[in-house]
Amino acid sequence: MTVPRNVVWFEVLLYLSLMLDALSVAFAERTPSAQMTESMIMVATLMAAGLILLLVYFVWLAARRRKNWPRWVLATALVLSVISLVQIVGQRGVGFDSGIEIISCALTAAGLYFSFTGDAKGWFNA
Repeated sequence: MTVPRNVVWFEVLLYLSLMLDALSVAFAERTPSAQMTESMIMVATLMAAGLILLLVYFVWLAARRRKNWPRWVLATALVLSVISLVQIVGQRGVGFDSGIEIISCALTAAGLYFSFTGDAKGWFNA
């Protein structure tokens, strides 16, 4: 079966977004301090990596296995990311790391838009 064009765009944009997130985690500040010990930094990094892998699995489930519920989980994750990003930008302003997150959220929003429109409508729950 041929994958619809909008589903391909959904998959590509979400994978690009998750790749940016992975690069952001890889190059994050990891200097131990009084508030963040070395073990806390390691746990946070491993949790972020695990979450990214889980989201990659959800994209695969939606795009290749035609599951509908992962799209809604990804949409919910986007809403939570935007709320978190607004709080971070409000506290620290726009920096390099928050700029990358803004781009990542925009890619995710565009990908999710494609997954709910056009020829993608009949793909899920078929």
